[in-house]
Amino acid sequence: MIKKYRNEWKYCCTEKDLGIIEQRLAAIMERDSNADAGGKYEIHSLYFDDYKDTCAKENEAGISDRLKYRVRYYGSGYDFLKLECKQKKDGRCYKESSPLSLQEYQKIVDGDTEELFWQTNDPLLKRFCAGSLSRRLLPRAIVDYERIAYVEEITNVRITLDMNISVSDEYSYFLDGTYMRYPVLDRGRHVLEVKFDYILPGYIRHIISNRNLIQSAFSKYYLGRKILQGTGKQRWM
Repeated sequence: MIKKYRNEWKYCCTEKDLGIIEQRLAAIMERDSNADAGGKYEIHSLYFDDYKDTCAKENEAGISDRLKYRVRYYGSGYDFLKLECKQKKDGRCYKESSPLSLQEYQKIVDGDTEELFWQTNDPLLKRFCAGSLSRRLLPRAIVDYERIAYVEEITNVRITLDMNISVSDEYSYFLDGTYMRYPVLDRGRHVLEVKFDYILPGYIRHIISNRNLIQSAFSKYYLGRKILQGTGKQRWM
């Protein structure tokens, strides 16, 4: 299978800029169908890293070819869990995703990945289990945020506005959501992400460039780990 990498541009912006951009996007793009009546949906992700904290260190070092695993669900219910692997190469991203049963999730967090490796036929889950056995992949951070998303299906453009990003390390409460959260960004600061295949249409590019936003290599996982490190709840070198 040929991997189709996509561009993923990220911008850290103020609440005012985000509001203006959303107004302009709403006039030319469709709202994501997964949103609730208020236009938003919640994302909850449990990120994994190995015993050397390789993912965090590679991000800090700016290594262009890297990957990370996470388990994700949306909203307040975890009826639909997903295992995802996000790979980055030369500034472009590729994401694989597979459904994950509650029983499979429990085996992952309980460390029963050797048994799960032989039970599953899912290629992504098998790779995760193999990585868990060889590199000791462990839960490292829960990252939560609210998202508003706009899509342009013809050119396959997706723009997301991610707000109120927080982090926690109380992994045992991941599914019920009763964990302590720490804000990742200063109050009133949010993240804009622009995802596209090859060419970003000019009328969409103009909306972003008109606000003089500065593109950055923003990683919710990495910054969340730094916050946990700063609170003294985690330590990595």
